[in-house]
Amino acid sequence: MLVYYSSASGNTQRFVERLGGEALRIPISPSDPLPEVTGPYVLVCPTYADGEGRGAVPKQVIRFLNDPDRRAQIQGVIGTGNRNFGATYALSGRIIAEKCNVPLLYSFELAGTETDISRVRAGLTTLGGTLCSTAT
Repeated sequence: MLVYYSSASGNTQRFVERLGGEALRIPISPSDPLPEVTGPYVLVCPTYADGEGRGAVPKQVIRFLNDPDRRAQIQGVIGTGNRNFGATYALSGRIIAEKCNVPLLYSFELAGTETDISRVRAGLTTLGGTLCSTAT
C-alpha cells in the first residue's frame, strides 16, 4: 500500500494514480482527518523546502508520522521534488528515511516519467514479495 501527500499542484497524486493500486492520501487541510493504516506501507512525499532546506517535510506528513502506530508501519519512503532546487531536491525523502530508520527507495522529479513509474512498480512488487514471504 502507498500513503502519499500531494499539494494542490497534484504532481504526486498524478504519479500515484499512474502507479495504480491501493493508496491513501494525507489531506492538505489540517482540519481533515488523517488516514488510518492497517498494515505496511510506503510513503511518497514531495519536498517543500526553502533555500536552506527548512520546511522540506510538509507539516501534514509530520503530523501523520508523529503517531507511533502509523510510524511503526512505514517500510520505506519515495521522495519527490524539482531538480532546479539542487541540494534540496527530494530532501523530504532523505529526512523521513533517516528519522524513521527506513530505506529511501526512490526519488523522482515532479510527476515522474514512464521510466520512474516502471521502476517504482517493479520495486514495490519486490518489496511486497519480501513483506509477504514465508521463507525462513
